Amino acid sequence: MRLDNIPNTRQQLPRFRDVQGIGGIARKEGVYAIPYTFAEMGLIYDRKQVAQAPTSMAAMWDPQYRGRVLAFDGSTHAFSIASLLLHGKPFRIEDHQFKAVVAHLIALRRNVLTFYTLPEESVDLFRQNGAALLFANYGSQQVKLLRDAGVDVGYVISSEGALAWLDCWAVSRGVRNQSLAERWINYTLERQVSGALTQRQGLSNTIEPSLLTRDSDKLIWLEPAEDDKRRASLWARIISGDTPGRF
Repeated sequence: MRLDNIPNTRQQLPRFRDVQGIGGIARKEGVYAIPYTFAEMGLIYDRKQVAQAPTSMAAMWDPQYRGRVLAFDGSTHAFSIASLLLHGKPFRIEDHQFKAVVAHLIALRRNVLTFYTLPEESVDLFRQNGAALLFANYGSQQVKLLRDAGVDVGYVISSEGALAWLDCWAVSRGVRNQSLAERWINYTLERQVSGALTQRQGLSNTIEPSLLTRDSDKLIWLEPAEDDKRRASLWARIISGDTPGRF
C-alpha cells in the first residue's frame, strides 16, 4: 500500500495512524491494510432501571438483574469476555483455565433472560421484555437502533475493556489498477463519506472521535481464538443446560 497516494490517512485519529500498533496490518516492509470503520462490544443499559451506569461486564452476572439481561449467542466472544472477567487472556485460554470459564458462563446463562443473534432481534427483545442490560455485540449500531425506537438507553465501555472488530481496506496482489484502488480508499476516508457510516448505520469511523465511546484506549481488537471448535462445542452444552459437574 502506497500511503503517499492515500493522503486522507493523515487526518485519521492517532490510534489509526499508528499502524504498527494494530496487529496484522503492517510489516517492517510496508502497510497492507487501511482501517476505515469499527464497532466495539459495550454494555447497553436502560436508564429507567439502572440508576448508575455499570462499570464492568460483571453487571450481567449481578443477581439484581436476573431475567433482565440479554446476551449474545456466540461462543467465541462469550469465552473471551468470561476469560477477561477472570483476569485471563481473551483469545488464548489455557487448558487448565477452561473449567473456570465454563462455570462462569453457566452462571451467566442462569442470570440472563435469553441470548440473541441479530441486532434487530435484540431491540425487539429489549423493548418487549423490559430488559435492563444488553451486551452489545454490534456496539453503537444497537444503541442507534434502540434510540431510534424511542428507548432511553445509556452505553458504556467496561473497565476491563471491550472487544472490537476493525474493518480495513486492502489491495490484492493481482490488482490491475493500483492507483484507482488507492484513490477509492482515499475517497472513503473523506470526512463526509466516513461520517455517513456513523450517521446512517451507527458505525464508528476512523476520522471523527466517537461520542459514544470516549474510552477508545480500552478497545481490544479481535484476534483468532486458541480453539474455535472447542469453544463452540462447550458453548452448545452450556446454553443447552449442562451443569458444571458435567464438564
